[in-house]
Amino acid sequence: MVKIRKISTFQYRFSFQEENFDKFYNRFLESDLGKIYQAIPWDELVRVFSIKEHKKGRESIFSTKGKLALMFLKHYASCSDRRLLEQLNGNIEYQFFCDIYLGTDRITNYKIISEIRTMLSKKMKIEKVQQALFSYWSDFIANKSDITTDATCYESEVRLPTNQKLLYESVEWLYQEMKIICKQLKIRKPRTKYNKWKPRYISYSKMRKKSKKKRASLTRGLLRLLDKLNHELDEIEQNYKFEMPQRYYERRKTIRTIYSQQYLLFTTGELPKNRIVSIHKKYLRPIVRGKELKKVEFGAKVNKYQIDGINFIERISFDNFNEGTEFINTIYQSQQLTNTRVKIIGADAIYATNKNRVFVTNNKIKTDFKPKGKPSKYHKQKKQLSGMITKERASRLEGSFGKEKEHYHLKKVKARTELNEKLWIFFGIHTANALEIGRRMVKAKTKAA
Repeated sequence: MVKIRKISTFQYRFSFQEENFDKFYNRFLESDLGKIYQAIPWDELVRVFSIKEHKKGRESIFSTKGKLALMFLKHYASCSDRRLLEQLNGNIEYQFFCDIYLGTDRITNYKIISEIRTMLSKKMKIEKVQQALFSYWSDFIANKSDITTDATCYESEVRLPTNQKLLYESVEWLYQEMKIICKQLKIRKPRTKYNKWKPRYISYSKMRKKSKKKRASLTRGLLRLLDKLNHELDEIEQNYKFEMPQRYYERRKTIRTIYSQQYLLFTTGELPKNRIVSIHKKYLRPIVRGKELKKVEFGAKVNKYQIDGINFIERISFDNFNEGTEFINTIYQSQQLTNTRVKIIGADAIYATNKNRVFVTNNKIKTDFKPKGKPSKYHKQKKQLSGMITKERASRLEGSFGKEKEHYHLKKVKARTELNEKLWIFFGIHTANALEIGRRMVKAKTKAA
């Protein structure tokens, strides 16, 4: 082992000659990050994502392989884009992983990471990418006929939505846009009661206990003010010609929908369909989970299946869905991925519908569903097998949910668009998978040696 020395005690130069490069690179391959690197089929992923180098214009800083590597590195490092770039500038192992050597140079534009994420999100096809990963990992995944399945919610980074917050955010956005437009057109700003309701909302938001009467009064006032602002902006758009970015008109459309939904809810008490809970993320929906601490979550609901500790996405959606209806499709998707017939599947009680029970019986698939009717002849053996399947699902599959959220940057998804959030979740899940596969590869090499 080379003696560890303090930099202050010597003044040698760092150099990456051929001999020294191999030593640093081999040390990188021995680390957890190096194991992830070895577990990823880079060329195949580049082909599936259809990433190409542009011959015209300025040469890209990152190679096609490096762009994908940044997404895996983001979840391994579990930090913001700005912090990730700081780490990349100073960490030679991160540079090895991203197929780049900076030397004494530094990358300062941290937004390049979000630009790459946006580009990849438009090209990602989950089934094809998972097929490419599984084909590479197949030799290190045992018991392909045994799977477990469950659903979880990956929460989006959004403030806790209430009707009053949503209405006030809509009012504030419209008022600020109206001020900017009137200033550009050099016309008088229409009179509104915004300055009257702003301090009232601030005072309301500071209350520890918000009575029903206070909520109703504030909601009624904000609805009227929102309708007034919408009407004034409509008149300005009709009477004057001016151009605004496309996102302005999209936000106007979103706010009109919010007004109609909130008006219906306030006047009739009827919950609207496809209810919008954020003006910035109109695709978010309330996901009712029925848990003790969090009855409602806001984010993407993901139905997953696990094969020998490796997770794959069956369905990802921002609309709430009953995961029990995905049971049969999960089996078919697993069989298509592995080219192996499913013999055992573990799932919780919500999947145990009559339709699913009939399907597993006809296809001779063993489950941990609680049996109906009188005990069968071999009920003790079946109970023992059911207990083993339940233990595998409850410990290994559900444990992986917590591991991904706590250690792979999925506790709060901070992406700002629907496609980017899906890409964020996908790479978080498969970064955890790649590390597990990488460790299995190392064990296999050690045994072979």
